[in-house]
Amino acid sequence: MNLRKAFPIIILAVFAAMTLSLKLCRRQAGSIATGSSGPAAVQRQETDSNPNQRGLNRHPSHFKYSKHARCRMDCRHITSEEIAEILKTGTINYRKSELTGEECSKKYAVEGYTHEQQHLRVIFAPCNDDVTVVTCIDLETAWACHCEGDHH
Repeated sequence: MNLRKAFPIIILAVFAAMTLSLKLCRRQAGSIATGSSGPAAVQRQETDSNPNQRGLNRHPSHFKYSKHARCRMDCRHITSEEIAEILKTGTINYRKSELTGEECSKKYAVEGYTHEQQHLRVIFAPCNDDVTVVTCIDLETAWACHCEGDHH
């Protein structure tokens, strides 16, 4: 086969290889950014679940609840057991978390499904050995709440 006939096939093969390579790079970048897989995610999960590391203690001996969190839990039918369930099994949403500043001012947005399939986001504020529940959100149902400080 001469070079003129092979040239379009070579160009097509190079283009296909570049496209495949780009897709793989995007997939790896996306999984690292969302924390779903790969070495960075494994390291992050180990840090999240290890109470001796600074960060979110996934196994606190007890919770503190803000007045706002108690009100939201009541109107959204969320129990303290479900809060603990989300902390243990949920995934940190780093885009919704506030992790800059002093150690006791950080807030972790943890999302997951309860055993009753309620899709929740719970905001946890760890400080030393305590974990405070700041608020909780049902990601699929808009419950009517009239908690203090609501402006609607």
